[in-house]
Amino acid sequence: MSRFLIYAIVFIEGFCSLGAEVIALRRLVPHIGSSIVVTAPTIGFFLLALALGYASGARVAGNYLNIVARNFLIAAALAGIGLAGISVDWMFAHLQPVLVAYLVFIGGVLCPLAWLLGQTVPILTNLMKAERTGEASGLALYWSTLGSFLGSISLSLIVMQWLGVSAAVFACALGLLIGTLLLAGKDFKSWLFSGLTVAMAAGFNLQHDVTADTAYAEYVIGAVDLPGQNNPRAFWVNKSTASLIDNSYPPNYTRYIKHLRQILLDDLGFTGKDILVLGAGGFTLSHHEPLNRYTYVDIDPAIRDIAEKYFLREPARGEFIADDARRFVATSERRFDAVVVDVYSSHTSIPSHLVTREFWASTRRVLKPDGVLLANLILDGKLETPYARNLLATIDSVFGRCAVDVLHKAKALANVEISCFASSRPGETGIYVDEKNRADLDRAR
Repeated sequence: MSRFLIYAIVFIEGFCSLGAEVIALRRLVPHIGSSIVVTAPTIGFFLLALALGYASGARVAGNYLNIVARNFLIAAALAGIGLAGISVDWMFAHLQPVLVAYLVFIGGVLCPLAWLLGQTVPILTNLMKAERTGEASGLALYWSTLGSFLGSISLSLIVMQWLGVSAAVFACALGLLIGTLLLAGKDFKSWLFSGLTVAMAAGFNLQHDVTADTAYAEYVIGAVDLPGQNNPRAFWVNKSTASLIDNSYPPNYTRYIKHLRQILLDDLGFTGKDILVLGAGGFTLSHHEPLNRYTYVDIDPAIRDIAEKYFLREPARGEFIADDARRFVATSERRFDAVVVDVYSSHTSIPSHLVTREFWASTRRVLKPDGVLLANLILDGKLETPYARNLLATIDSVFGRCAVDVLHKAKALANVEISCFASSRPGETGIYVDEKNRADLDRAR
């Protein structure tokens, strides 16, 4: 076997194996988020399966080309079908609790794929003609790792951004099928099964019913049944309802957007103010609101075009900046009269770097001296979970005591609106007891 062909095969292996890992992490975001407790085990399981694949490949003593061709064909089917959006959605919709769906996805799709592809380099180095074993293995690993680098970069920054995640899945499956055919030569069965696999991969990835699918999020815009509203539609981001709007005049929005508008326009009487919104959603906070100047910051550069074309059906009002929310508030020289934080990536998941004390301190940094922070959080309605208590305490540690409004007190999960003022400061607190009651003195102060 020519050295060029061996390098081509191990390059495809590296490209598609790491590409599959990147795609798997992206597919998990709408269902369980992208926190470290999701990404770390996923990467760990992938590497374990890859290591077991290396060990299995080292034990192969013959029939090298046929074994690698078979592995590539099976891996192509796992990628094209198992990583398809409809397949992952089905797992998380029908396999409960969510941990079961996660383990089935990892154990039934990602790990077998990594195990099969991990066998490639140790098998094919048996065919490399080199003076030294180190030279043969080193060059094979070089081309495999180079493929991994280009796969992760091109699929995430180019294919997912411009064509969507389903296109990245199909590209990964197609690459593995090309490798299969390079190894199989003129074998009719390999060509037949490759044709069937590419057809199934195309079918599964053309059926994912989403409005747009970028490297950052899955977007769906569709009609919803809301009594008393005029043709209402919802804007779902990673399967979480981000915004609502209808054709009434004035339009109806989600309850928490109405509440935020009430605080800004009625309670605070904002006119001619600069308002920073972290997390664009459907751009409804500034919709038909000409009194103030809005700046939206969202990590996905495609979200504005998607919202304007399919959800608002008109230009979004305000400036849009594609950037990470924390990076923006940490580096911006601009100052705002209000900062609105609404940064959910899926369901109830806020990216972990946007809940820390350092992040809230940066939001305070971009506020004017008399500015206000408004945050939309999704917490338990009773505010009794450790997450709710710790998140509220974190915000209070930066701004002092903040107002807390629970909008859906009877629900297990509720929109909780936080209002904090830049003029406030954290301070020492005490407890009033009968023996030492300073209430009257404190009130007089």
